[in-house]
Amino acid sequence: MKKIRISGAGPVGLACAAWLLQKNPNLPIELYDRLSEDDRIFETADTRGIAISQGSKLLLESIGAWHPNAPAIHTIHVSHQGHFGRAIVRREELGQEALGYVVRYADIHLALRQALRSIARSASQFQWHFSHTEEIAPQQDQATVLIHAEGGLFKDQDERPIHRDYEQSAIVGWVKTNQINSHYAWERFTPEGPLALLPSHRGEQFLNLVWCAKPDSVQERLQISPESFIQALQNAFGTRAGEFLEVGDLRAYPLGLNAREEIVEGHQVWIGNAAQTLHPVAGQGLNLGLRDAHTLAEELLMPDSIANCLARYAAKRQQDRRVTIRSTDFLARIFTSKMKPVIWARGLALSALQLMPPIKSKITRQMMFGQR
Repeated sequence: MKKIRISGAGPVGLACAAWLLQKNPNLPIELYDRLSEDDRIFETADTRGIAISQGSKLLLESIGAWHPNAPAIHTIHVSHQGHFGRAIVRREELGQEALGYVVRYADIHLALRQALRSIARSASQFQWHFSHTEEIAPQQDQATVLIHAEGGLFKDQDERPIHRDYEQSAIVGWVKTNQINSHYAWERFTPEGPLALLPSHRGEQFLNLVWCAKPDSVQERLQISPESFIQALQNAFGTRAGEFLEVGDLRAYPLGLNAREEIVEGHQVWIGNAAQTLHPVAGQGLNLGLRDAHTLAEELLMPDSIANCLARYAAKRQQDRRVTIRSTDFLARIFTSKMKPVIWARGLALSALQLMPPIKSKITRQMMFGQR
């Protein structure tokens, strides 16, 4: 029988353990969690709003880890500040109940913890090691596989073969407006970088903010008064979401691309942010990681050698990873170019996308369910 060690108990590591134990409660699994066992840590934990695709929602529902009150996205409006070209995607065009959802990172993390605890009640050989900060070394045992799921933020990671520092940071937080913006999401490309407003759990007049810009500009904005920040945000975004009244929970995160070319080495495998850290421009990071975890669990549950299981896993994930990494990197770079031909091409691309529903639907489905 395979023995599985999972290093990292963020959402991706937790989900992988849950999918494995759900199908085989007798599987020997050790999960190494750097956090404490006390769930109260999530009361003051990461409050970022994370975009969850419809495909990820279905995966999380399968293990009882879905947050039922997550605000849904029914319409996405993409625009280009100061230039022509826009695209609007509606859920009806794809026949889906929603294009995606927005959940606080801490809520996803906690929901997956609770789901794994519930599933693990019937597990006979599951060990959960809390407050574990030491590096997990691979074992020579041919029956053991080590899953690296520790992830982390771009600024804290060692440089990997596919690496790009976008020289951008993202301001995240929330903004209150003077109008109701139910189920609406905006992505506005500015000369500094993408600016996104997403539905918020706080209510219909609140939106989650992701504002990308040069690190110096980000730090300046975090130091000015709330009134000045609101005015700068209004100038950059416009008035489609109404008048901005308040902002809160503002903090900054450095942005970059950092990915492995090979996600399998011997009996070691890397998933989620441990395999690839992406720019948030298309909201694909966690969704790609959950697809990693689900596919890996499916393969490891097969009655075959670890080497064969991991080889199939790497082959199955190759196309989805390649398309998602390249498209995210392309968007992060192309919409900050100040070359006039590129600016015109961007506007034409958005306009063409709006005029060609089949292509728009294909791209949106890739974002929702991954490359199949």
